[in-house]
Amino acid sequence: MSTDTTHGPLSGVRILDLASIVLGPLATLTLAGLGAEVIKIEAPDGDNVREAGVMRHDSSGDEHVKMGHVFMHNNRGKKSIVLDLKRAEARDALLRLVKDADVFLSNVRPAAMKRLGLDYDALASVNPRLIYVTATGYSQRGPYADRPAYDDLIQGATGIPWLMQQYGGGEPVYAPVSLADRVTGLHVAYSISAALFSRERNGLGQQIEVPMFESVAHFVLADHMSGKTFKPAEGEAGYDRLLSPDRRPYKTADGYLCVLIYNDKHWREFFRAIGKPEQFSNDIRFSTQRNRSRNIREVYAWVASVMPSRTTAQWQALLDEADIPYQVVNSMDDLLNDPHLNATGFIGEETHPTEGRVCTLGNPTVWSGTPLPPLAPAPKLGQHTAELLEGIGYSPEEVDRIIGKRSIAME
Repeated sequence: MSTDTTHGPLSGVRILDLASIVLGPLATLTLAGLGAEVIKIEAPDGDNVREAGVMRHDSSGDEHVKMGHVFMHNNRGKKSIVLDLKRAEARDALLRLVKDADVFLSNVRPAAMKRLGLDYDALASVNPRLIYVTATGYSQRGPYADRPAYDDLIQGATGIPWLMQQYGGGEPVYAPVSLADRVTGLHVAYSISAALFSRERNGLGQQIEVPMFESVAHFVLADHMSGKTFKPAEGEAGYDRLLSPDRRPYKTADGYLCVLIYNDKHWREFFRAIGKPEQFSNDIRFSTQRNRSRNIREVYAWVASVMPSRTTAQWQALLDEADIPYQVVNSMDDLLNDPHLNATGFIGEETHPTEGRVCTLGNPTVWSGTPLPPLAPAPKLGQHTAELLEGIGYSPEEVDRIIGKRSIAME
């Protein structure tokens, strides 16, 4: 690994990214944002997400220009090489890349990787210092090991639609974000970072498995085990505060406002602000954190009954004076135009080589000693194939020959 810290804390780290859709690309986007070199390995047809969501251009005009919005946001700062890993020439090229790589990430099921001759033992024999990470649907230690997994399926398996039904009534529904993919992707990112740190100490590579089911189950159960935490149980599963029907943006006289009256100071100030200072002490439901927790549904329902008495602007002025936390209910357009996000540079703009002017999302972290690098636009399919092959010793003639046999493609 390089000791250069001028272009992010992971400058000098090379990651081979054989992952697609959202989970893996989110992980390697995070690491590219910290300075790692990420080489995205794609099949000849490309990552499926290249054609997901809104696109500016119909990809039929150029098979290498597939720029759906989800792909563009998750794959900035990466290089794209196309390898048909069912062909020996492509596998040989990948093994050459592995020799100088620090990390290999895949979300292909382990049995399929073994059939391709690209399992951990095969790659570790080429590079013993390699950190080999597999993002699986389910832990390989359990009976679900061979099941396919996607975000919606893992949301269902971890009870998220059930929780949504408990909260809002009606039919079970998925959370309208790629929650399982993105939660697990962050587990992948920190696991890789920790493994790199460990290797700096002991010089050893290793194999890491990051399963979606277990990652999201931890995310959900840490909140909602509730009474089931104890043996014997002290109640049912489900954290009552999070499931309270009135834990939602409160309706005001002319709109909605998110308000969190949380600690004793907030509650005293809230009652004072609405002209009922005695209620904090006199109403046992509100007088302590423990009592509020025990009566949380009644507490939230009471606040919901009070909020329509004033307009949103009146509540904002009152809550500002009382120093009580609140936030407006933003639409997606509001979020993109948020003055804070624009002032910090999180919302940016770049000119993409094929898509023209596009809105970008920045890195949420700020580093004083190792400034983070700017990220290049998301690559065309196979954009860096020739460059990367020549960089590992293939002659231009060999590159042409291999590409001609369609085991490797380029723009």
